Amino acid sequence: MMVLLRHLLGDVLRRLRQRQGRTLREVSADARVSLGYLSEVERGQKEASSELLSSICGALGVPLSQVLREVSDQLALAELQEAALLEDAVSGDPVPARDLGIAPVPDRVPQVADMAGV
Repeated sequence: MMVLLRHLLGDVLRRLRQRQGRTLREVSADARVSLGYLSEVERGQKEASSELLSSICGALGVPLSQVLREVSDQLALAELQEAALLEDAVSGDPVPARDLGIAPVPDRVPQVADMAGV
């Protein structure tokens, strides 16, 4: 599953707005963006232009660089999770004991009679 940048961006913008206790209507009015369009951006359904992002960030009183940093951090986490899931799906095998620095278990345990030389 591929993570879409517009979804992460929308999530970050929504979180910032909600932390401020503001409604979509308030932010859309301050940003001079239609309510419907801002809603679609927050839900990751529309790609926001740099001008639109700048306007939304201005309305939220947050630097664009901060928004992009948060999106970047979320993207990095999503990529790590995706890579780990792919690695598990591809290998499906446990990590060999020798790779963990553990001595391998012998194929068979010596019988008492073998040890006594019988």
